[in-house]
Amino acid sequence: MTLSLFDQFMSPTLLGIPLMALALTLPWILFPSAPSRWSNNRLLTLQNWFISRFTHQLFMPVNLGGHKWALMFTSLMVFLISINTLGLLPYTFTPTTQLSLNLGLAVPLWLATVIIGMRNQPTHSLAHLLPEGTPTLLIPVLIIIETISLFIRPLALGVRLTANLTAGHLLIQLTTTAVFVLLSMMPSVALLTLGLLLLLTILEIAVAVIQAYVFVLLLSLYLQENV
Repeated sequence: MTLSLFDQFMSPTLLGIPLMALALTLPWILFPSAPSRWSNNRLLTLQNWFISRFTHQLFMPVNLGGHKWALMFTSLMVFLISINTLGLLPYTFTPTTQLSLNLGLAVPLWLATVIIGMRNQPTHSLAHLLPEGTPTLLIPVLIIIETISLFIRPLALGVRLTANLTAGHLLIQLTTTAVFVLLSMMPSVALLTLGLLLLLTILEIAVAVIQAYVFVLLLSLYLQENV
């Protein structure tokens, strides 16, 4: 049976039962939990340091009213980093390569920030649709353009995360296939390609972390505009 390059992005099933929920919940068991002792181990200390630094960096420009979102955004960041990096392991599935999942994360959070802005400060939120000093003839056109750009934000969030991870997985698979094909014909070229594969894998680990950070950072910027 000939497999397509995109078969790796199909949602896994077992006996006809989708395993998407299992793929989303299993990464949480890998995180170390706080012990009952006063002193923590090195892994837990490193995890706490990373979470505190990330939360401080993310919410530094946000008003105090938006700090109540810190737990949600930090949990989302850790969750996205976990499933993005675990998806680079062999025989694993990356849920964030599914556009439906990314839009399911982006749309409700983006809509919540918009609703909060419309409820707390409707004048300030609507003022983003029309820059100050706009000529009268351009007012209808600019309002339409700004409205479209506002509603396209969650789509851009989901597509950006999906496209970057999908492209990375495809590049790794194509490079791996080239290594296996060249190994018997040109071993020296295969070794060079293997070195390229290692560098590409390191790059994809960085991309997995950066894309998770960018996803949450853009949500925090949307929150900052409406708080």
